[in-house]
Amino acid sequence: MPVILSGWKYVAFIGTLVGAIGITMYPIFIEPVLNVDKYKQIQARNREGVIQDAIQPGNMKVWSDPFGKK
Repeated sequence: MPVILSGWKYVAFIGTLVGAIGITMYPIFIEPVLNVDKYKQIQARNREGVIQDAIQPGNMKVWSDPFGKK
């Protein structure tokens, strides 16, 4: 016999579903937007000691700051 959710059980089910999606998406989408400085520091540490002109293929634009203004 199928269970049909109604009333507060339906609201609790939908609330739990939306909450689970929100909790899953937070570290992927929201946290990087709120803490840009953290990712700038990571990027600077990863690119430390790299000579861009030495590894950049010919006639291609040298790396730029993806967080900077366009």
